[in-house]
Amino acid sequence: MLFCISRVLLCTTRAVKSFFPLCTSFVCLYEEFICIVHESEYFATISAFCIVSPEILLSEIRSVLHDIILRVAVLRRFYANEKGVGEALAASGIPRDQLFLISKCWNDTIYAGGAAVRKQVLQSLSDLQTEYIDLYLVHWPVPGKHIDAYLELEKLHGEGKIKSIGLSNYSIEDYEELKPHMTIKPVSNQFEVNPFLFRKNTIDYFQKEGLIIQSYRTLRQGKEMSNPTLVAIAAKYNRPVSQILGRWAVQQNIAYFPKSENRGRMIENMAVTDFELSAEDIATMNNMTTPENIAAFKELYEKCCARDTPLQENREGVKTSITYD
Repeated sequence: MLFCISRVLLCTTRAVKSFFPLCTSFVCLYEEFICIVHESEYFATISAFCIVSPEILLSEIRSVLHDIILRVAVLRRFYANEKGVGEALAASGIPRDQLFLISKCWNDTIYAGGAAVRKQVLQSLSDLQTEYIDLYLVHWPVPGKHIDAYLELEKLHGEGKIKSIGLSNYSIEDYEELKPHMTIKPVSNQFEVNPFLFRKNTIDYFQKEGLIIQSYRTLRQGKEMSNPTLVAIAAKYNRPVSQILGRWAVQQNIAYFPKSENRGRMIENMAVTDFELSAEDIATMNNMTTPENIAAFKELYEKCCARDTPLQENREGVKTSITYD
């Protein structure tokens, strides 16, 4: 089962209906992007529009939302787009039960504690002009702080202000640290997944735990479009490399999040439902992760877990031995 939440992504219709029971098509607003999703028989497909300012955000939402039936909005206070989104959604006149709103809690708020998390959620509710957020994510497992943040989200869930809770960038060890304390299971974990950072053991663990894997940087930020192995595979199917990467994720039940500011590329990126990669090609792509890639991930993980907190200078409490693969 595949699932979609943020940026531009791909999911099965069944997964959309299981998590968004009212939705047959929807719009995602994630960070600086709007994504439009339309239902087909087997898959929901996506296109997107880049948002670079609140003014553009307002005009894009107003022009786009009325083209479809049901919508999802995914936001993040770190990008200061919630107030503009709230104004645009209010102006659209779309009923709240036809929207699915998702937001994230950034490190500085997580570090400040439960009261700060609550304050941010309440501010988000005010800015979005809504009584509840459908899904709220803990962005990074800030050492010594992420559990308290999660527990505060559980309280907000109990009060009806949050409908579901998710994770982002959690390792197996971070989740195992959280599990004894939580009473509400997260629905998803979002982290980088592509053939150059394919952490199979971590992916298998979270999928067995019943969490949906949301991949970002699925297209490796466009840096590997001329990779000889990918180019050769793409030639076999007469497809661009971007679609090969997207299809690779889809076939492994990983939510697909391509990112582009070019509308033509967005349309191209979503066209991954009408072909299938061979088991041989999947295996080839699964074996493209190098030790250097894992080392770079390790450094990024240790840096970002403490980013924008007093811990960032010496990374106090950051795990230096996790499951990296």
